[in-house]
Amino acid sequence: MRPGPDFDPTRNPYLSGRFAPVIEEIDAPDLEIRGELPSGLDGMFLRNGPNPRFTPIGSYLYPIDGDGMLHGVWLSGGKARYRNRFVRTLALLAEERAGRALWGGIESMILPREPDVPAPLVGTFRDLPDINVVRHAGRLLALAESACPFRMTPDLETIGRETFEGALPAGITAHPKIDPTTGEMAVFCYALEPPFLTWSIVARDGTVARGPTPVPGVDEPVMIHDMALTARFLVLVLAPVFFDMDAAMSGGSMIAWRPERGTRVALIPRDGGPVRWAEDDAFWVWHTVNAHDVDPHGDVVLDYVQWDRLSLIEDPNAPRTPNHGGLTRAILNPAAGTMRRTRLDDVSVEFPRVDDRLIGRRHRRVALASRSGRIDLPHGEHDALRWYDTDRSDGPITATTWSDSDLSVGEPVYAPAGRDNGMDDNGSETAAYGHWLTFAIDLTQDTSWLLVIPDEDPGSGPVARIRIPTRVPLGLHGNWTPAGPPET
Repeated sequence: MRPGPDFDPTRNPYLSGRFAPVIEEIDAPDLEIRGELPSGLDGMFLRNGPNPRFTPIGSYLYPIDGDGMLHGVWLSGGKARYRNRFVRTLALLAEERAGRALWGGIESMILPREPDVPAPLVGTFRDLPDINVVRHAGRLLALAESACPFRMTPDLETIGRETFEGALPAGITAHPKIDPTTGEMAVFCYALEPPFLTWSIVARDGTVARGPTPVPGVDEPVMIHDMALTARFLVLVLAPVFFDMDAAMSGGSMIAWRPERGTRVALIPRDGGPVRWAEDDAFWVWHTVNAHDVDPHGDVVLDYVQWDRLSLIEDPNAPRTPNHGGLTRAILNPAAGTMRRTRLDDVSVEFPRVDDRLIGRRHRRVALASRSGRIDLPHGEHDALRWYDTDRSDGPITATTWSDSDLSVGEPVYAPAGRDNGMDDNGSETAAYGHWLTFAIDLTQDTSWLLVIPDEDPGSGPVARIRIPTRVPLGLHGNWTPAGPPET
């Protein structure tokens, strides 16, 4: 399904069914709860995802295209409330005034003209802060693939584009990593023009401690969705996915998969030292799990979900060819520039998450969305959750799975138990168990639930189900923010 005047949104599976956008913004103050909410859950669960306000024109490339919509559930005192809001960019505001889409999907290259939009918006690309939402230094940020995030109020109203006092004018990508020890937020940004790849550090107080720093050895535009962080390095996986603007201008895809180029991994020292590289045969990574240093001068361990290739640019209605994906571990030697990859499991999984308090450190458990195999699902939809205990010295990793035949599930997010910091005096994970949260769609009623699943025994399923008074479309990423004063 190529972009152009013949684009038919009714044939795009990511605009219908459980992916179909919702238009109404609602507030629900007292949600139905089945089961009992754990007493330690006091905070806000937020998730972002593509949600076109108007029927797309020209093209629609999931998961990049679409207006952002935040879905929030506030938990406190055993009760829950819900609110959803669009991320109101200048493009969305202009389209709401016009009552229709004015920008085409990114592959269509359809840009607005006067008098449909005011002069400053003529010929511009739209903002797409529809992938993730994080809080850092008191800022609540809706994040795009690689552009300026949008700052939101605690009640999910839009403040506007966030440039960090002008220090990060090109923006950041959708998956920054926050160091739980230093409070620093490590970010990167890729671009269509030089410098093609930069990295930066935002300090605990929200000031930019290191401005955009070019990564040497990157001399063409490359797509990188996620990153990992250790005490020493930013870890970026550069798969052979390149932007081809000549092809886009002639009606082709702006994204090219070139496996003959192989995949490179950049280890970028946080102290600004020389970048270390490792190379291997081509593979694609949407999402990392976590990374850590074996010792202060040794190897780096990177866990991630590995795919044979990027399927983003393939026609979703065409017959599928196998694209194997699974949990994988890479051992990277910074001094030798080598990479050893081991597939930990062959079960298809995505949306990996750990306890965020262990980012950059050895973790015990990773949770992911998976598939039961009971029914055929489109790419990006899952009907099971899967947990791995990956830090085992007594044998291979172990896996636990939970599913409900009536539910389609999203990314699992960890909510700690109370304010335990998750670490003992030796820097290892404690045994204090929290809960995993995820939105799920009821396949029989086309409504949604927020599931609360105990980390101590995830295979037992939810201890509480919170009914959401609207369908929350299948979407992307979110986070748990505990109640209390904002961090500074």
